[in-house]
Amino acid sequence: MSEEQVTGEIAGANRLLDTIIGHLKAGDDSVVVDELALLHYGEIASLLEALSPELRQRLWDLIPAQIEGEVLSHLHEKAQASILFKMDDEEVVAAATVMEVNALAQVIDNLSEDLTETVLQSLDEDHRQRLEASMAFTEGTAGRIMNSDVISVRADVTLAVVLRYLRRFPALPPHTDNLMVTDEAGLYLGSVAIADAITGQPDVRVSEVMHSDADWVTVDASEQKIAQMFERRDLISLAVVDEGGMLLGRITVEDAIQIIRSQADHALLASAGLKEEEDLFAPVVPSALRRGLWLGINLVTVFMAAWVIGRFEEVLDKIVVLAVLMPVVSSMGGIAGSQTLTLTIRGMTLGQVSKTNLRWLTNKEVLVGLLNGVVWSLVVGIVTFAWFQQMGIALIIAAAMVLNLFVAALSGVLIPVVLERFGIDPALSGAVVLTTVTDIVGFLSFLGLATWFLI
Repeated sequence: MSEEQVTGEIAGANRLLDTIIGHLKAGDDSVVVDELALLHYGEIASLLEALSPELRQRLWDLIPAQIEGEVLSHLHEKAQASILFKMDDEEVVAAATVMEVNALAQVIDNLSEDLTETVLQSLDEDHRQRLEASMAFTEGTAGRIMNSDVISVRADVTLAVVLRYLRRFPALPPHTDNLMVTDEAGLYLGSVAIADAITGQPDVRVSEVMHSDADWVTVDASEQKIAQMFERRDLISLAVVDEGGMLLGRITVEDAIQIIRSQADHALLASAGLKEEEDLFAPVVPSALRRGLWLGINLVTVFMAAWVIGRFEEVLDKIVVLAVLMPVVSSMGGIAGSQTLTLTIRGMTLGQVSKTNLRWLTNKEVLVGLLNGVVWSLVVGIVTFAWFQQMGIALIIAAAMVLNLFVAALSGVLIPVVLERFGIDPALSGAVVLTTVTDIVGFLSFLGLATWFLI
């Protein structure tokens, strides 16, 4: 999709949102219902997430009951929870009965124990068993997100038998590009493309056209690994097996897109100390509480930088111009470090950073930092001399900038690696740590050199 197409899609979504909000405020419920009838479940969910709590509830009340489950499954966690909180128990149960197992497993996490039990009792035996099996797996793993609606065939049957078998289904599960091949006991052997099954000679056996090297993952595979496989291998579906190789289900490209979107949201919001399920239109008090923690942590780091500045009160009193130039050094270091930090975290997320190439990456980023430090220190030094006509200060700020950009580049690589080894999410806390380091090193190097040479 071109940039113009993307821009057009966004503009269209904005116009739709403005239209819906206008009709809701005007009380034109019938018009809104007609608009909803033209939209996909995901588009309706996106509209709900873009509304204030009052209008969100108004729109939800206009959504047909038969599609409530589908819409719920497309909502982010916090927005989903805000809807569920105001739904009647009977309404929740009705929505749950039409939801897919992996989507229902996410909704169950937002329900009370009593309501969860009510929902489970309302499901038919097969649906309940599949849901309980899904919830037995750890959240964020293949077992939790897989679909059990997988069509499997035996390797020793002919394609004619396969076609007769497929005709028994009223419709194939979405994104069925392959048929999974198993033995009599259910052991996964590979897959056969549905196109090959349809166009192949009827008397050919599945074993002759199947791909025994087809991709698969175990139930404990992480979402990150799954997303990487879909991205790198252009998959539409992926088999999921247990530790013994028995076929349990599959993951589709739709599931992979949701994982990739969630990871992108996490990386963007975590850089600001927020969680990926943050609801843009959540009430004021909960939003303030969620964000307050990181503001407090940032305040501690600011006081640490202020304490460093306070150690050089004497030199600041004598040479006031230093106070004017201090932000230059720390800001340049912060920007340079953030660039390296972002690239490193992205590389770690994509599995591109390991012990074997970490040293090379560190050396490369340090050299980049030193090169930029030398170039921009000359620029800053020349500007400082032209501004204040003091060669000593110009040389000192140039030296401090080289030092800070060197430390920023080194920290940008090492901080996320160290945080991950301690089990801390680098995307969530890396920026705070990096800012602290570049501020302290920037102030310490600039004011320290000024004290050493000018006092």
